[in-house]
Amino acid sequence: MGVTMGNDRSQLLLRGLVGGALAGIALCLSGPWWMVPALALLWSVVQSPLAAALWGGVAVAISHHWLLALHPLTWLGVPALLSLPLAMAVWLACALAAALLVCAWTLLGRSLPGGGGVWHAVVLALVWGLTETLLARGPLFWIGVGGSVLPADPWFAGLARWVGAGGLAAALVLFGWWLWTVLTVAGTDARVRWRLLSAGVLGLLVAHGLGAAALIGNGVRGAPVATSQLPVALWQPVIPTREKFSDQRQAELPVRLSDAMARAADGGAQLMMAPEGLLPLQPKSIAEGPIPLLSGGFRWVAGQQRSALLFFDPESSATPAAIDKHRLVPLGEWTPSLPGLVGLSAVGGLQSGDPSRLWRWGGPPAAVAICYEISNGTALARAVANGGEWILAAANLDPYPMLLQRQFLALAQLRSVETARPLLSVANTGPTALVTARGGVGAKLPAMRPGLLQTALNPQTSRDGYVLWREWPLWLMLSTALAALLRTRAGSGLPPAQPRRRKTPPPGRE
Repeated sequence: MGVTMGNDRSQLLLRGLVGGALAGIALCLSGPWWMVPALALLWSVVQSPLAAALWGGVAVAISHHWLLALHPLTWLGVPALLSLPLAMAVWLACALAAALLVCAWTLLGRSLPGGGGVWHAVVLALVWGLTETLLARGPLFWIGVGGSVLPADPWFAGLARWVGAGGLAAALVLFGWWLWTVLTVAGTDARVRWRLLSAGVLGLLVAHGLGAAALIGNGVRGAPVATSQLPVALWQPVIPTREKFSDQRQAELPVRLSDAMARAADGGAQLMMAPEGLLPLQPKSIAEGPIPLLSGGFRWVAGQQRSALLFFDPESSATPAAIDKHRLVPLGEWTPSLPGLVGLSAVGGLQSGDPSRLWRWGGPPAAVAICYEISNGTALARAVANGGEWILAAANLDPYPMLLQRQFLALAQLRSVETARPLLSVANTGPTALVTARGGVGAKLPAMRPGLLQTALNPQTSRDGYVLWREWPLWLMLSTALAALLRTRAGSGLPPAQPRRRKTPPPGRE
């Protein structure tokens, strides 16, 4: 018996390990064909918090292994002997956080009634999806299950126009439950297995059909009509972050910036955009450029230093319009106010700006995501609901590898799908691209190479379901599913009492 229990435990841990590996691959390569089997394996270990924690830890360890590119940190004053251990500690801390979250999810599942039933699965799937949207508002760069859909499956991703990334995540978790149920719970009854298989395939077809219809629809409030076309140029300077504040790089910057603005004007652009954190605190000769400039930089506000996007108009002497970064990187940009604790930022400790992501800068109002604010679809949808006509994503992803760029661009595509808004991504080393209002990549610069992308921005004014309601439909569905689960459990009652069999015959029947 002890050997059997040991083997069962080993099988559960193996499923958790393999499922987590598949989930990590899905978040690296994109595709429901990776994620749904991974989630099926998660459902197979839902009664084992340890195996489920292994699933979550392995998934994030694979999908976020680009964090190891933080090493070397010597340019920030970290001793060489501590650089790699510190980078590994950050990476492992993220994996541990994911393990604890998935473990908590399974414990919730064990505490709910109706384990293995449809309503039980629906409740847990919706809890997963809503939790992803809450985590996306936190301090860490959250890449959840919902972010694994693009660019591989744009039709399925179209559902996000109504239910957002949280709805996509919930649907994938539910499809994972269906796959595991088809493989195991149906038992040997071929008719039951066939009905389950048919229902799931029909669900997949309907989901893709609804998603495709959402992408080509005209919105809840008005057709997606462009207000006016704006020729723009996106500058990808490729300045190594570890050398950014050297005297040589600072001396080269004004010359390179002036040259880029001249080339943008010659190409017909009426506005040039530059990435996050490009400009120093006191930029010189910006207002003398041939066209307006919208660039990342730094500024002082009430004695506090902030990372911001700044708009410089050569025809105006007014203070540049600005929007500050709200979500700051823990330790990298922000540290708690504790004695002797300093951050890893080369520009010193920064302070957060206003949480609103709507920026009325003088041109078409924009919903702004600076760096990994791109993961917070709720904030961008709220900015669009309040008048944002396009999305601006500015970032500096150096020194991280191409994997992070692919994940960033996939999230940018998802934000465009959710809001039916075109998105301009401008980044130091990439991705620098135009994403259409349907989530397709319209134009893109090669990564890791300097360049100037000449394109046109077509702001939109329609409003779709997710922009109007955001996560409220998911909360309503969760309440309904939870009520149905509890009612089903309460209505099932106890089985009727079985009469006790007499051991002796009744009187008179001996």
